[in-house]
Amino acid sequence: MKTPKGMFVPVVTPFKEDQSIDFEAFKEVIDYVVGSGLDGILIAGSTGEYHTMTLEEQMEVIKKGIEYVDGRVPVMAGVGRYTAAETIDLAKFAGDCGATWGLVLPPYYQATTDENVIEFFTEIADNSPVGIVIYNNPLSTGVELDPELVATLAKHPNIVSIKDTSDMIHTAQTIALTRDIEDFTVFQGYEHTILPALAIGAEGGFAILMNALPKEYVKLYDLVKQNKWKEAADFSMDMAKLYTAMEAEPYPAPVKAMMQLLGVPGGVCRKPLPDASAELKASMKEELKKLGYDL
Repeated sequence: MKTPKGMFVPVVTPFKEDQSIDFEAFKEVIDYVVGSGLDGILIAGSTGEYHTMTLEEQMEVIKKGIEYVDGRVPVMAGVGRYTAAETIDLAKFAGDCGATWGLVLPPYYQATTDENVIEFFTEIADNSPVGIVIYNNPLSTGVELDPELVATLAKHPNIVSIKDTSDMIHTAQTIALTRDIEDFTVFQGYEHTILPALAIGAEGGFAILMNALPKEYVKLYDLVKQNKWKEAADFSMDMAKLYTAMEAEPYPAPVKAMMQLLGVPGGVCRKPLPDASAELKASMKEELKKLGYDL
């Protein structure tokens, strides 16, 4: 199974004012981010507000999103459901649509044991036609997957990667424990720590900000591949305030507002998620000007 590597955008889902999905805008967003040179795309992830959708809507977003990508980059689909059986069904659907990987959350809300988490992911991986990517996002789920547990799961031939939206200590420990496991990669999921994670062996990153500034992430990753670490660090820090802005208010409102500033139709957020404040929009506009955008 092919393993994901590089810069992957967790693409937003644009909603209209009436709260319906704006598929015309969705296609425009996908053309914008895919056309920038990023390495892959995640459809129906947390930034895509899958959790505000019905299952039927999530499936439609996956299906149409993959059609819009049209083979230009590999696609990862958010397929996590609370039970293994539901997750397998959605992974099979995503695979039929053309996805290469499925992003899977651990069981959440009601606590279980490490043994049951391993059983959960193993059952999914055994029965999924797409490669399984573990999604560790403890701030959102309340579940922290220990590096040792991740290393156990990484030995499964169809568990190919982890999106580690966690602190750098966790990411560093996970890289140390999995670096000798063939065909398994580690991604960092926080803007500020993608570059440090790459420096210690991560194979890629996911960032909310990629929806607005995809070309900047292509440049950042190119600098890394050229071992130009000082230039990469300076460039990354030029965007530091925008990194912070991405979660200064409930996301993905900040990045959707930034996209609108840049003329990209990010749409509104689906309720109960709020839209970005005027104050945040103004501060992001000033930071974009510092990056050279004429707004």
